[in-house]
Amino acid sequence: MKHLSSLVSCTLTAAALRCGHLEDYNMQRSLRYFAPLFLTAALAAPVAIIAVPVPQEVHDQNRVYDKDHKDYHEWNDNENRAWQHYLSENHHKSYEFSKANEKQQSQYWNWRHSHPDKY
Repeated sequence: MKHLSSLVSCTLTAAALRCGHLEDYNMQRSLRYFAPLFLTAALAAPVAIIAVPVPQEVHDQNRVYDKDHKDYHEWNDNENRAWQHYLSENHHKSYEFSKANEKQQSQYWNWRHSHPDKY
């Protein structure tokens, strides 16, 4: 019976090839091999999208770049206290670091690098 089934299959394949259905035959044959690949890709895509890391900017919204020293500083309560101390020491009125111009920020970072964390 098994032999008969394979003989019928071969006969049908040969007939399809002879009748000009070669394109249909090839399409069905390739779908049989590519279907598992497409299914795997469809199932893996959501996992791959979830696994993509979040861009660094989202995590580091409080980081400030010091151009002169080519490093980053985490702007937190400690840095804010240091900024206020710098302003007081240099007889400036209190204002936010983000409002300072580039020269003032550069002067602060120079001062900050010479005054390690103690605030």
